[in-house]
Amino acid sequence: MSETPFEHAGSLRIGTVDFVSPDEIKVLLDIEAPDSVALNAGSPRPFPRVNGYVLIPVDESYLVGQIEWLTIERSSFPKRRGMQDFGLIDLPYPLRRMSLNPLGTLRKKSSPTSEYVFRRGTESLPSIGTGVLLPTEIQLRSIVESGERRRVKIGTSPLASHAEVFVDPDRIFGRHLAVLGNTGSGKSCSVAGLVRWSLEQAQEKAQCIPNARFIVLDPNGEYSQAFADSKPPVKARIYRVEPKTNSDEKPLQIPLWFWNSAEWCAFTQATSRTQRPTLIQALRTVRDGQNDVAKNASHAMRRFLRTLVATLHIEKNSGSPWGAFPRPKAFCEKIERWKVSLESELPQFESDELKALQELINTIEHLCAPRREQYPNYDFTKQEVERLIEIARLAHSQFGGAETDTLPLDVDAPHPFDGDSLLRAVEATAEMLNVAEHAETLIIRIRSLLANTRMNAIMGNVAGITLEHWLTDYIGANEAANGTLTILDLSLVPTEIIHTVTAVVARIVFEALQRYRRLNHSSLPTVIVMEEAHTFVRRYKEDAENQNAASTCCQVFERIAREGRKFGLGLVLSSQRPSEISPTVLSQCNTFLLHRISNDRDQELVHRLVPDNLKGLLRELPSLPSQNAILLGWASELPVLVRMNDLPIEHQPQSADPDFWDVWIGKDSNGKDVERKIKWKAIADDWQGVTRTDVPDINTEEADANNDNP
Repeated sequence: MSETPFEHAGSLRIGTVDFVSPDEIKVLLDIEAPDSVALNAGSPRPFPRVNGYVLIPVDESYLVGQIEWLTIERSSFPKRRGMQDFGLIDLPYPLRRMSLNPLGTLRKKSSPTSEYVFRRGTESLPSIGTGVLLPTEIQLRSIVESGERRRVKIGTSPLASHAEVFVDPDRIFGRHLAVLGNTGSGKSCSVAGLVRWSLEQAQEKAQCIPNARFIVLDPNGEYSQAFADSKPPVKARIYRVEPKTNSDEKPLQIPLWFWNSAEWCAFTQATSRTQRPTLIQALRTVRDGQNDVAKNASHAMRRFLRTLVATLHIEKNSGSPWGAFPRPKAFCEKIERWKVSLESELPQFESDELKALQELINTIEHLCAPRREQYPNYDFTKQEVERLIEIARLAHSQFGGAETDTLPLDVDAPHPFDGDSLLRAVEATAEMLNVAEHAETLIIRIRSLLANTRMNAIMGNVAGITLEHWLTDYIGANEAANGTLTILDLSLVPTEIIHTVTAVVARIVFEALQRYRRLNHSSLPTVIVMEEAHTFVRRYKEDAENQNAASTCCQVFERIAREGRKFGLGLVLSSQRPSEISPTVLSQCNTFLLHRISNDRDQELVHRLVPDNLKGLLRELPSLPSQNAILLGWASELPVLVRMNDLPIEHQPQSADPDFWDVWIGKDSNGKDVERKIKWKAIADDWQGVTRTDVPDINTEEADANNDNP
């Protein structure tokens, strides 16, 4: 029996090729080809239809083409082969044509079973006149159900007899996924389903709780319900600003000592010339523990001299002592203030310590005396500054300081400190750097941060919290012993810090996985799921002098998008406005799950991002029904229209449309009562953080009555 692609070409033929190019093939349909329902493929099936599949025999395989468009052309009546039409007048006749996008090659396996293997791309194109065939049921399923690692079923394809669509988690999570679509198109359910179906399939395969880690950044508070079940493998750790009573939820805690210098500068809007160096030096001071209570005068002086040496190194590296005016004058005024501070401390010391301090004071006086004269030259030479650093270092060692103490500390290392210590350090550093008048606004912003009770609930000092415990709780314990999923409910996080909190979480996770790989020589697969990505990964002006918190947040995700794959960190971005997302992040997403997109700007962006020749398939985006999406990219062998699996109501995120009509009439579609009682007092008290126990019961009852009967 013949095994070539031409075995049933006669019964399956529907047309011939009459135009060939590398990205388009045009077909002239036969007169006898079916109009709407094809019966010659083994079972009744609608044909032809846009975005369906046809086959073209090429060499020992089939070229798979996806229908982009169908049309009717008016032309002369075609002459039939073997017949002569004498005396007939040539009248206009409707000829049907269609255009195909070449997708790949379908080749029959060498096994005796009727199975096929699909591969993207083709080595050769068909010739003019080659027959175009309708695929059989087996061939259709072989096209859609292609791929070697079909591990997680996410839905079925309505264009291929409901063939099952599978994805490989290595591909869909390892190289970043973008789920895009209008609100109400099913994005949240698709994201929740992908996470749930992947975990359930992994547990079924491993016969134990999977060693998986998903971190969901949820700005709308949608996913707590979707993963409320505590059964493995979907055992979620839920963190929110105000945890529900009688639940396993925990308070969201992102200590302020997690913040790095860039995040502090962005939040406080520190200016680049004076406030930023002051803040960075203050952070270096508090992370090094220099703001603790001194044991004695020698200990306090040792810390002061250590800071002085570190500051001199910073000034020297920046070129302030010999830079353009007025920077050298500022340096001169700065060391003169140090001289005054040192002189006031002299009576507390004696012998060698006193001698070392006096030598440092004399050196400063030697440098400043010529610059107090009329018309002075404030420039310092490199040798003068290096001499001052050497004398200061000797004084520091005389008070018991080590050589390594004066080396600059990593200002971004997450060493614990409290907000009050940082505030004192900023004030002291501003005095030391002689920029106190310029640091006033910086100090005011830090004070307002520390005084805000809502912010303190998230960033405040929590007894016993350590970096190790935080990583265990928020990323996951060994072998996912405490669960496979972390949900961070950001819905009540104050607007002033929500971008900073999001940036800190993402950066800490990324840097933790970097260090894990360096120490263990292998990666720890982790996925960050970001809802409303257009809010946190919004494009920004790169040439801005001072980046705000939103820009800093976007930069963190841009780095994860570029480098996260190497360290096992994947991204899942869900957004209804892809045109507002950073191009850097979107360009690094190798897989796209596209739901209904109506906005023309968003459609245009999607067309530019998609590398495949999918103009016909992407034209369906504005008309896709809910729960339907187009899967394309690295995770799919070919672009496919997929109807996502059903999710039970209890597993769906809280993103359903509001029931206006049911609330208005007080009944739902099943005739059940729908009530929305209002007690604004409870909401106001919760909002204001007020717990009133001294109000008489009669007042409460009257207020409730008024609220119930407006």
